[in-house]
Amino acid sequence: MRKSARMIATASAVAVLLGTMTFIPTQSALADDVADGKKIAENRKKGNCFGCHAYEGATMPGNIGPPLVAMKARYPDKQKLYDQIWDASKANPNSIMPPFGKHDALSDKEIKALTEWVYTL
Repeated sequence: MRKSARMIATASAVAVLLGTMTFIPTQSALADDVADGKKIAENRKKGNCFGCHAYEGATMPGNIGPPLVAMKARYPDKQKLYDQIWDASKANPNSIMPPFGKHDALSDKEIKALTEWVYTL
């Protein structure tokens, strides 16, 4: 009887330990996406976000687009931010923001990384 209780306790501890280990790669992957997103945003051949938007750390940013600040407050739903980058003309037909996804300027993976980075601002 005592031996089976010990086995159950051990198995439970192992299950909890393995369960918490699955979160480690997710956090690392998120950090990688944020870093990749920043690179895409500052790449003149890709996102070139600072050409139109001001954000902290941008050198000589543009002022055509709104500043990229308080993005979590402005876009509580991260999917809406993704959609805005994919094709801003869906939400605002008069938008001058390039539809990065619709015109295949950026891949889906690049837009996801860019969304993760912008969401940190």
